[in-house]
Amino acid sequence: MVNTVEAAWHKILTTAGEPRWPEGPPFLEPFAELVRVAHAEPLLRRLYPWTGMWELHFSRCTEIRHTWDIPYIGTLRDGRYYVEGPDRSSSRIAETGSARAAVTMVIDRLPPHCGPAFIGTAEELASYEKARDSE
Repeated sequence: MVNTVEAAWHKILTTAGEPRWPEGPPFLEPFAELVRVAHAEPLLRRLYPWTGMWELHFSRCTEIRHTWDIPYIGTLRDGRYYVEGPDRSSSRIAETGSARAAVTMVIDRLPPHCGPAFIGTAEELASYEKARDSE
């Protein structure tokens, strides 16, 4: 049986440095470094990673609609990083020149009892947690 979270990390790790759009080159190495540093962290490696717009997101579930309760890290055109979230309406937490510092900011803001990722959607995770917590 394939581990869904491990497979997602493998895909991101093997494609993070590949050009996807014409604007890719300024983002390639900083984004690839971010993915490597995040994957090296056991707490983040338990979560489901997904990417978009040169951002690395972490979900407590494996299927779409992912959770939006964990800050995410984006890559700036100058090679620096920003940490925002946990959702799009939240303000920027910080900017940094270090992938390690950005990852640490996310780890420091993880919800309690975070991970391993739940196999299913955010709605299914919420139902599971509600039932679990009412026992």
